[in-house]
Amino acid sequence: MSEGDLAKLSRDELVGLVLKLAAQVEALRARLEQQARDGKRQAAPFSKGTRVSDPKRPGRKPGRGAFRRREAPKPEELTEPPIEVPIAEPACPRCGGELARERVEDASIVDLPEVVRPRARAFRVAVGRCRRCGTAVRGRHPDLAPDQRGATAHRLGPRVLAAAHHPHYGLGVPVRKLPAVLEGLAGLRLTQGAITHDAPRRAAGVIGAKYHELCAGVRRAPYVHTDDTGWRVGGEPAWLMVFETDSATVYQVRSRHRNEEVRERVPADYRGVMIADRGKSYDAKESAAVKQQKCLSRVLRSLSEVPVKKSGKARWFATKLRALLKEALALWHERRAGPAPDFAAGARRLKVAITAHLADRRLSDRDNQRRLDGLGRCNDAGALVRFLDDPAVEPTNNRAERALRPAVIARKVSQCTKNARGATAFEAWTSVLRTLSQAGPGPARLDAVVERIRRTTPQPA
Repeated sequence: MSEGDLAKLSRDELVGLVLKLAAQVEALRARLEQQARDGKRQAAPFSKGTRVSDPKRPGRKPGRGAFRRREAPKPEELTEPPIEVPIAEPACPRCGGELARERVEDASIVDLPEVVRPRARAFRVAVGRCRRCGTAVRGRHPDLAPDQRGATAHRLGPRVLAAAHHPHYGLGVPVRKLPAVLEGLAGLRLTQGAITHDAPRRAAGVIGAKYHELCAGVRRAPYVHTDDTGWRVGGEPAWLMVFETDSATVYQVRSRHRNEEVRERVPADYRGVMIADRGKSYDAKESAAVKQQKCLSRVLRSLSEVPVKKSGKARWFATKLRALLKEALALWHERRAGPAPDFAAGARRLKVAITAHLADRRLSDRDNQRRLDGLGRCNDAGALVRFLDDPAVEPTNNRAERALRPAVIARKVSQCTKNARGATAFEAWTSVLRTLSQAGPGPARLDAVVERIRRTTPQPA
């Protein structure tokens, strides 16, 4: 409003304008203060600030999944004979009548021992010397290292080290908390330095050899899921990539995320199917011969945002394509749940409809044209609905995203890795532990780690 327009206003109009502007200033001041508070570290930084009027109850929802209760321990798992619990009352406590034996119910309690003490063994190593040449000869034991003497004569055993590395690399527990955790549970006393120095040494031994074996197995797998997220090595930006198959999970930390880094695990002559997102590093010409399946959940997520921003005919392209892809996804889930006699006919119909909808043409809306060009290229390469041709191919990249989740949690609490040596240890240990988690429960997993540590040449710890 110009000065001339202000001069024409009456006194009441000027007062009303001032009050209106004052209200706007107050609203902007409150918004600025709220943004300043949101920028600070808070107890719940991701809270939306509003309570849900009808929150969901915790636990399993009705009709969602099978109900499971705690099972009784197996006979071989019992550590002591069953304890008989007789009836203390000689007669019925209600009427005084005689009690007749009816049945015996089984109950159990699984708990930790009252005192968990570490197993400490002392070795009295005999040392002799040759009278002729003066060579010193020491006694040998399979649990002792040849150089375990002097300042490094007292070391930690493989089960202690496995119990430390497993929660850190497998569960994301920070190294600085591990000494207190192990001392509280088992009375073990060890330092943070003992853990951080042992991990790279083991990663350079049999743990590293197992990691390279897993990397080689990715190339032979019929399907591989891959995804990436941000990482830091020594404070510098880096990338954490994951490659998951039915039998192995491989993590990889690199300073860049290009097609060269992807081809370290999924080479250009890979004969299987790679399930990934639509990142440029996966669509480079060097990997043009690799069969792919693009993550359908991300495609549907991007298409769901279009109706909110568009109106009229501009909404039609994304809405129809989203409906076709959701129908294809539902058909795949139906086929996965059991025999579907109409799967082949439905798959052919959907493939024809999706191909026709993604036919090369000019659209008036620029955003829709961009989506048509990108998704059209994916469909022409067979990477959009390959799961309709091969039901064994999963249409989403959810497996790789789940594999990245523990690493993302560890990133929040441990600030990634401090140097390249630590990044190499993270790759090897996390890959081996994640792969072992697919094979069995926690105790079996820990025993497998102990067995692998035993194979390495014992080092000071």
